[in-house]
Amino acid sequence: MPKVGSAISPLHGGHCPPWLFEKMTQLSAAIVEAIIVEFGPDEILRRFSDPVWFQAFGGVIGFDWHSSGLTTVGLGALKTGLAPRQKELGLFIVGGKGKAAQQTPHEIDALGESAALPQELNRLKDTSRLVAKVDSALVQDSYDLYHHVMIFTASGRWAVIQQGMNDRQRTARRYHWLSENIKSFIVEPHQGIVGKTTPNVLNLTEQSNVPLHHSSLALAQRPEEVLLTLRRLEEADGEKLLIMPHHHNIPGSRYINKALNEIYRRSPESYQDLIMTPGVGPSTVRALAMVSEIIYGSPITYHDPVRYSFAHGGKDGIPYPVNRRDYEGSLQILKKALGQARVDDRTKLESLRRLARLEMGTSTESVP
Repeated sequence: MPKVGSAISPLHGGHCPPWLFEKMTQLSAAIVEAIIVEFGPDEILRRFSDPVWFQAFGGVIGFDWHSSGLTTVGLGALKTGLAPRQKELGLFIVGGKGKAAQQTPHEIDALGESAALPQELNRLKDTSRLVAKVDSALVQDSYDLYHHVMIFTASGRWAVIQQGMNDRQRTARRYHWLSENIKSFIVEPHQGIVGKTTPNVLNLTEQSNVPLHHSSLALAQRPEEVLLTLRRLEEADGEKLLIMPHHHNIPGSRYINKALNEIYRRSPESYQDLIMTPGVGPSTVRALAMVSEIIYGSPITYHDPVRYSFAHGGKDGIPYPVNRRDYEGSLQILKKALGQARVDDRTKLESLRRLARLEMGTSTESVP
């Protein structure tokens, strides 16, 4: 696990200018290609699943380090920049913001056909849905997901970066996943979660809440008992705070009746199957957890899973405006090095490594 980093910054407004986005598509793709040439495509997954590295990557390509747009715009630029050469590089990017996130399964199908990927990569569609369901239903932190990007290789390894927004607090939260480090999708699966820490988060992926998985699965076969218990809780106002923190309202029994009966009809064999049942969302899993606490005595613990703290704002030229001349110069140098590397003259990239070592011992300012 990488070292934990922390940075706090105020919220700012603004947009990414079109000229900068165009440059970001080129530079981000060039950086990723350089890493692939040196270390292979699997290393890209490891880098993008590291929240602090990803934050630095966004700063390098010219986007504000403290911006929520760093995720959406940065990955959008990379997806655009890599699109023409995905098959050649063996690295594929699908998903995006809003409606683009919902198109992820269709994009996987389209890439599988156009790039002649192995048929077994179809399982990535299920993985994409499961990761989204975990961060929306099992991690109930008041952040609504609006961004989902999956990066994967032809061998089937993958990384996912998701982002949610809390409109009331005007902050964003980012969730990082890496396939090679996942032992369970429903028990502490994240590589890192970036955001502003908040109290009383219902995190059902936490190890201490695993007993609730088993009791919830048992209750799935007794929907009438769940509904009856919920009705009693709805009627006992004073009991609500003993069961759940104030901001986690007790789900109305009439609203989750359909979901509970669908669970009963399907008879899921595992908690993962349960949460993937159509119609099962945050309210249903919260209801099952609450009733499990009452009937089975499995106490719910509330710990925010955030391990990296960043307050996200918007594109605004802080800490300084992008220097177009320097940006273009860096892009051309990297493109030249990559062009030389493509003809198997890998030693040409050594000059970039020497430059990086030199720069670590110096400090320069970019003048707008």
